[in-house]
Amino acid sequence: MSAAWRTRLAALVRKEFRQLLRDASNLAIGVFLPIVLILIFGYGLSLDVKHAPIAIVMEDSSPTAHDAVAGLTLSPSFEPLQVASMHDAQVLLRERRVDAIVRVPATFTRDVGAGDAAVQVIVHGAEANRASIILNYAVGALQQWEARRAERLGSAARPDALPRNGAVRIEQRMWYNSANTSTWYLVPGLIVLIMTLVGAFLTALVMAREWERGTLEALFVTPVRPVEILLAKIIPYFCVGMLGLFLCLAAARFLFHVPMQGSLLVIVLASMLYLVVAVGIGLLISSVTRNQFLASQLALVSSFMPTLMLSGFLFDLRNVPLVVQAVGRVLPATYFMELVKTLFLAGNVWPLILRNCAILAAYAVLLLAIARAVTRKRLD
Repeated sequence: MSAAWRTRLAALVRKEFRQLLRDASNLAIGVFLPIVLILIFGYGLSLDVKHAPIAIVMEDSSPTAHDAVAGLTLSPSFEPLQVASMHDAQVLLRERRVDAIVRVPATFTRDVGAGDAAVQVIVHGAEANRASIILNYAVGALQQWEARRAERLGSAARPDALPRNGAVRIEQRMWYNSANTSTWYLVPGLIVLIMTLVGAFLTALVMAREWERGTLEALFVTPVRPVEILLAKIIPYFCVGMLGLFLCLAAARFLFHVPMQGSLLVIVLASMLYLVVAVGIGLLISSVTRNQFLASQLALVSSFMPTLMLSGFLFDLRNVPLVVQAVGRVLPATYFMELVKTLFLAGNVWPLILRNCAILAAYAVLLLAIARAVTRKRLD
């Protein structure tokens, strides 16, 4: 590395930083938009169900019946509404004033004594995911009551015996998300979104703007080499992306209290590797389009939107058709999403870390090589 090479690169990097700081739109996209995304996805978006209105029809007014639905009335997941009749509850469900109906039949207490009791749970199924969650919550609350009752009956018969009728007490525990909240699942994924936004979208937009203004052509007549131009473009937006990373890490730790089971150093290094990939995508897009509008649209369609929808940020890719899975597996964001969520919630799973980092490194080398080749062609 010659002194002239270092001098030219340093001068180009200073120019890029000044240009970056001079344009307020760059700072808005690179700094303020990540903050907005953190607040929206962290506080505004949740895959959990809280305070879902449900109608409870108590056709049996016995203490046993009220004890059975006590878990529903005390749960923060539900806002119970006592309804006099099943007809009234159906009207409320049809009008979407409640999301579910829990009906305790008049023969409930007698059926409990006979060992053949049933509680009817009806859920509005227009929103399939929400309906499934509400149904699972309601059934879980009723099953917990049945487990407590079986345990009381068993211990009353003999303190050291299992509950009667062959019932076994179940100890439930959730690994890697002990708080059972979607915030722990979503916030680590924000790192991937912000890296993609800054690396691909902002880089493509700014580079295309320079193609339109002719400032890149001015650089082509100077002694600078294509690799120096690319490095000078990468370094400033790489720094902006790292700023977004540290904003996400601070928000995860201090705002949302997401645990970090894995190594912070590995998270930072993996994020740096993916940021190089994202910047490579942005450089390639801008070289192909040379137009701000087309570059921004192509960056959204080819990087940000697929990252949001197809990388595993919102849902598990194993739940989608095979064709969609194949598309998701082509995206470098999918491997970084899996990597960062594992590092946050599960810890240092080295086989997964090494495999996904190797894939990201291959993407980085490929994209930067293509971007360099395209830039060289424009100099010929």
